[in-house]
Amino acid sequence: MKQALPCTNFNSSKLIRFLTDLSIMDASESKQTFAERLGEWFDFTDAITLHAAHNASVSNSSAAHSGKPSVANDSVEEEFARARMALVNSITTSCSPDCGEARIKLPTLKPGVDIKTAAAYDPFHRFYLAHQSEMEMNIRPLRARVRVALSAASATLAQLAALDAALDKILAVRERQLLSSVPLLLEKRFEQLRHTHRQRLADAQQTDDPGLWMQAGEWLACFCRELQGVLLAELDLRLQPTVGLIEAFSNKVNTH
Repeated sequence: MKQALPCTNFNSSKLIRFLTDLSIMDASESKQTFAERLGEWFDFTDAITLHAAHNASVSNSSAAHSGKPSVANDSVEEEFARARMALVNSITTSCSPDCGEARIKLPTLKPGVDIKTAAAYDPFHRFYLAHQSEMEMNIRPLRARVRVALSAASATLAQLAALDAALDKILAVRERQLLSSVPLLLEKRFEQLRHTHRQRLADAQQTDDPGLWMQAGEWLACFCRELQGVLLAELDLRLQPTVGLIEAFSNKVNTH
């Protein structure tokens, strides 16, 4: 059975809402439209690149297409669903303290370690970066394969695929820069939870024990749950361009 594609939302992503809810990001609504904000990411040479891609796609896609998609939409959606599920499983498995054979493992507290070392954020930063790298390595090739399917389907979809390829190349660096700030924002949340925990212990005149931090309801267990939520939200954000391509493919198929 086919899975529904994640919803696309150009005004507010799940990632932005999640970070805002954690009080580590100010997401004041912009008065600019999506197109206006996107335009700020382009310079003169980018505009030339897009114009060239548009013209090339128009001239190269005509007689070669019969107007009927030659690639099954179901196969494209199924490949997308498999890739997405593999990444979701990687995130949810590795964010569990009992991560078993997960390739990316949640940082664990070694017995007897001092509190300062136990409360270091660096291992979680590296953990997040490892997941970002895994997403990058899987999603970019997936998006490219979907573009190939579109290019073989019709002249209109081939044009869309060419423009998407140009946009992907233009925006890739900016995207990486912005997403690299997410684990830095999470460090703020890590410190917030840690500070609240320490304050509670001070008020109750209790000593701290890192061995209890991952128990249900404790601050580090809470952080790991939120960390998983942010990773899943980022995954959906990274997949949105591919979702848009598949939706365009599906619409084309349904009109024939």
